[in-house]
Amino acid sequence: MSTFHVLTGPAGLLERPDIRRISVADVFDALSEGYADFREKPSHYAFVALIYPIAGAIMIAWSAGAELLPMVYPLLTGFALLGPLLALGLMDISRRRERGEDASWSKVPAILKSPSLPSLLMMSIGLLLLFMVWLFLARGLYDTMVSDNLAPGVFNFMSGILGHPNAVPFLIWSNGLGFLLALVALVVSIVAFPLLLDRDVGAVTAVSTSIRASLANPVPVAVWGLLVAGLLAIGMATLMVGLVVIVPVLGHATWHLYRKLVVARPHV
Repeated sequence: MSTFHVLTGPAGLLERPDIRRISVADVFDALSEGYADFREKPSHYAFVALIYPIAGAIMIAWSAGAELLPMVYPLLTGFALLGPLLALGLMDISRRRERGEDASWSKVPAILKSPSLPSLLMMSIGLLLLFMVWLFLARGLYDTMVSDNLAPGVFNFMSGILGHPNAVPFLIWSNGLGFLLALVALVVSIVAFPLLLDRDVGAVTAVSTSIRASLANPVPVAVWGLLVAGLLAIGMATLMVGLVVIVPVLGHATWHLYRKLVVARPHV
C-alpha cells in the first residue's frame, strides 16, 4: 500500500491537475519573480558552501593525478539534470513566501515531514539515475572514439580531441545524447517537484502533469530549457562564481513557472 501511495497519492487514484497555456513572456516573468525571491531571501551563501567544496574536491583529485579531464564536461553539463533536486529548498521558500508564511531557511527542513517525501525521493532517485546514465554514456563514447594517443594536460587534451579523426562524430554523438537526456529530464520534471511540494499527488501524477504541461506549451518550455542551459553555461564559464546567484534564481523561478503552468487546486 505504501508503494501505491508513492505512485498515486493518498486517494489511490491518479489526479489530473488542469494545465494552462502560457506564453514566452510568462517564462521571463517567472524568471523575474525568481530573482525577486532571491533578492528578498538571499541564499547565495548556502550555494557557496555547496558548490565550492565540490569544486575543491575535483581540483584536489585532479592535482593528485586522477584522470578527470574526460569527465569534466559531462559532470558540468550533467549539473542541469539534477537542477530540480538541488532546488527543492528554494522552491519551498518561494511557496512559503507566496502564502505569506515564514520563508526563512530554518523552515526548509520541514520538507522532511511532507507527506509527499516518498514521492520526492523516488523522483530524486530517477534524476540521479539519469545523471549516472549520462556519465556512463559520455565516458563510453570517449573511450570508444577519441581516447587513444591524447597527451596529458588541459590544452593538449582539448587540441587532441579537436584534432582527432573522430572529432566531429564524437561531438555530435556526445552533445546529441546529452541534449536528449536533458530534454527527458526537462519534460518529466518541469513541474513535478514543485507539484509534489504543493500537493500529495504521487510520482505518477507529478510526471504525467509535467509531460502534459510540456506538450501543451512546447515553445515556452523550450525557451525555459534554453534559458536554464544558457545561464548555467555562463555560471560555469565564470569558474562557478556565477552559479552561486544563477542556481538560486532558477530554483525560485521554477516554483513560479509551475504556478503559471498548473491551475491551483480550489480550496474546499
